[in-house]
Amino acid sequence: MAQRITLTDIAEQAGVSTATVSRVLNGKSNVADETRRQVLAALDVLGYERPESVDNRSRGLVGLIVPELSNPIFPRFAQEIEQLLTPSGHTPVLCTQTPGGVSEDEYIEMLVERGVSGIVFVSGRHADTTGSVTRYQRLRSRGVPLVTLNGNAPMIKAPGFTTDDRAAARMAVEHLANLGHRKIGFATGPARMVPAVRKRAGYEDAMRACCPGEDLRIAESLYTYEGGATAGTALAEQGCTGIICGSDMMALGAIKGIQSTGREVPTDISVIGYDDSPLLAMTHPPLTTVRQPVEAICRAAVSTLLAAINGEKPVDAEMTFIPDLIVRGSTAMAPGIAVLR
Repeated sequence: MAQRITLTDIAEQAGVSTATVSRVLNGKSNVADETRRQVLAALDVLGYERPESVDNRSRGLVGLIVPELSNPIFPRFAQEIEQLLTPSGHTPVLCTQTPGGVSEDEYIEMLVERGVSGIVFVSGRHADTTGSVTRYQRLRSRGVPLVTLNGNAPMIKAPGFTTDDRAAARMAVEHLANLGHRKIGFATGPARMVPAVRKRAGYEDAMRACCPGEDLRIAESLYTYEGGATAGTALAEQGCTGIICGSDMMALGAIKGIQSTGREVPTDISVIGYDDSPLLAMTHPPLTTVRQPVEAICRAAVSTLLAAINGEKPVDAEMTFIPDLIVRGSTAMAPGIAVLR
């Protein structure tokens, strides 16, 4: 026997009164749009079918699967996607992955069971060159539209949207080279991840062009503060006067690692991050970084997903976006280079 829907169940899930739920279910106009979305999302989450009278007020749920939220760039992507989805009547469902927690595959199954209209993947298994593509193939066979952000592995067939990581690394090397640096190190994440592969390729290209004959100094670690500290210490001990990091969190850790060796930023070693996460202008020193064009990436991804939900066939290709170098106080002339006045 089907479970009987009650106003109390929906009200508790949505965090509103039963009277508000009643007004929404009866199609009354005196309900704020955000409150209406909360009630409709509660119906979806509880697994109840929406009454026909309100179904046309919203297109349903859209899954948003992101990595852990301790890295500030991921909340930025999530917030931007949510703001873009809401006007279309869709309700984003944020699914956060944590070590030892719910896996991407488990989230996919839960979302499909809830009848989601589509799924957005941010820095997921689609960017892992050693990962399986079957999860995405199954979604396509089920007719669930999807888009990916931050790098598609070569075997992934899905609309992808990403910053040009190769160009980003080149920008960073060129900036340091223009400041007189030649011993430039690169702190990167796991080599199996597409963004790491592309950033490393850009670093190597630019080093050959800007610092011919110099050794490549690469430290592979995790995209975390602790990983950056380890990489920063190692690269400082290798004599680097400039270090490029694969994320802002790594860069902040690298600064700490550099300081642990008795050196200072940027007097002894310049540091560049990647992402332009919020509040970086207020760090000490303010962090020079490569800014991801988050708004443009999310607009393109959401537009493509909504078109697919509406029946259009998307192009299974990856669109890249050019980043910007944001120069702040963590980079300076290389030691021993005179500043002309």
